[in-house]
Formats: sequence, C-alpha cells, structure tokens
Amino acid sequence: MKKASAVWLGAGALVALAGVLWGPGAAARAEADSDYSKAQTYNAALRYVRVDLGFEVVEKDPEVGYVLFRYEPPGRKNAPTSGSIEVIESKERVKVVVQLPQMPTYHETTLRDGLMKKLRAEYGEPVKKKKDRDKDKAPDADGGVEGGSVVAP
Repeated sequence: MKKASAVWLGAGALVALAGVLWGPGAAARAEADSDYSKAQTYNAALRYVRVDLGFEVVEKDPEVGYVLFRYEPPGRKNAPTSGSIEVIESKERVKVVVQLPQMPTYHETTLRDGLMKKLRAEYGEPVKKKKDRDKDKAPDADGGVEGGSVVAP
C-alpha cells in the first residue's frame, strides 16, 4: 500500500513540475508592426537599447535582425535580466518583437512603445507603400468614362 502512495505522490509531483516549467510566463512578449524598413527599424532598436537606455548589448546580428541585451529594471539596477528585440521582415511588413522573459509584460510594452516613438522621431512619417497609396485614391464614380458610355466615331 505504501508503494502505491509513493507512486501517486511522485506522479503528482511530476505533473506539478511540468506545469511550472511549461507555464504561460515564457510566452510573454510585446509585438508591433513597423512602417519603416528592416534596416531602419533594426538600427533604431540598437541605438535605443545601447545609447538611449544605456543597456549592455550582449549579442547582435543585423542580417538576422536581433539584439540581445541586459535589461536593468527601473529601481533595480543591481538585478539585470536578459532581453531581446527581434526585427522580422516579411513580404508585406516589418514586425518588431520585444521579449523580457523574467519581467511583467508592461516592461516589454514600454520598450516597444519607446522604440516606435524613436523611429518616428528619427525618420519622420513613414513613406506610404504603393498598396497603401492605392487605397487612398478614390475611384471615379463611373469608372472614368465621361457620360457613362463610349461612343465610337
């Protein structure tokens, strides 16, 4: 009888450990779409982390588009943690992902919003892409044909 209790107790401990290790905390991140190029977004992210915030850059790769850094939470300068900013380019957009796995999500949101403000401050209003410009143009009411029909001479 004691063996059965020990087995169930061990199984329960494994389930609890799995819940802690694979819990929702590891998936926290803040994302945004950037209206700027990958190069502009990456360079601004690197300057923002290193120059504006003064964090130590641990590793960076402009071609892949990531910056790893030591994040020092406000008020806790002696307890830095790891952070990352990824700049991902696809056919239609540039996406920014900020991750601080050991911190509450509002820290990631604050960094993301700061980077978006820096992009706008340094590069101005983003240039509209051709697809966006076409949406802004209003089509003629009758398809561009005056009088509604075409008459052959």
